[in-house]
Amino acid sequence: MDDLTGFQRDLLYVIAGADQPSGQDVKDEIETYYSSEINHGRLYPNLDTLVNKDLVEKGQLDRRTNYYEISNRGQQAIEERRQWEQQYLNN
Repeated sequence: MDDLTGFQRDLLYVIAGADQPSGQDVKDEIETYYSSEINHGRLYPNLDTLVNKDLVEKGQLDRRTNYYEISNRGQQAIEERRQWEQQYLNN
């Protein structure tokens, strides 16, 4: 996870916390957190990066809508990140 941007990490957390969200669902949630509009040119290339790194799986709901789901590798990366963060938060 150390090679992800903060934005990509945030996307990964959003996907992990939802049940097969569509790209639009992810966009809506991340816009709420960032309090600003996220354009498609920023969102979808970053989602594709997560898919290409095998952190997220992408499926198709219908001909126009994809869904995203955390992979086992993505879940493991989140757990490792949380353990790493925890060592600094407990001091």
